Amino acid sequence: MATKDQIKQLRDLGAATVYEAQGAKGALDQGIKPIDPTLRLAGPALTVDCRPADNLMLHYAVQKAAPGDVLVVDAKGFMEAGPWGDVLTIQAMKVGIAGLVINGCVRDANLIIELGFPVFCRGLSIKGTAKNQPGRLNVPITFGDVLIHPGDIIVGDRDGVAVVPRDEVASAISSSLAREEKEADQRKAIEQGAMTAELLNLTDTLKRFGLV
Repeated sequence: MATKDQIKQLRDLGAATVYEAQGAKGALDQGIKPIDPTLRLAGPALTVDCRPADNLMLHYAVQKAAPGDVLVVDAKGFMEAGPWGDVLTIQAMKVGIAGLVINGCVRDANLIIELGFPVFCRGLSIKGTAKNQPGRLNVPITFGDVLIHPGDIIVGDRDGVAVVPRDEVASAISSSLAREEKEADQRKAIEQGAMTAELLNLTDTLKRFGLV
């Protein structure tokens, strides 16, 4: 299980760095965007598999969540309903839930932003939902080609969302820190006159295409 310090490290490192550092894997598709790009998110996934246009399982999930959890909801990419809004946000914040990532839409976006609750979703929809379809909690779910297990660490920011397998947290942090150090050296070299093609060893490739 990831420690609080590890989760903070991943949040500070950011989704793009973590994704690249763990071998360009675990990135949710670009359709999943933050409604407030100024907020960052990191925490263990509490996964929710629910039916489109029904949010019964979301009301159940907030009862079962632990402080710091990130609700990761597979709403099947349905775009014509907003199963999450301001009331569930207030409830989630009372519980201590760290944020929401949903393969679907939300509504009441302005209020959610004012409350400062991180939400990553596929879009906004003003349409309401039913509350009578069962689903599943804490089971593996997929967003596109990314498999998410309960307890995997979710890292989200303006760039997008990356998933770190729960048993790879330490290696992801180590690789991310190494990448940060390498990029800091590259920025310093650029300030001193180096070119990116040189730093990335692209000269031979450019020559092969007659671009040098």
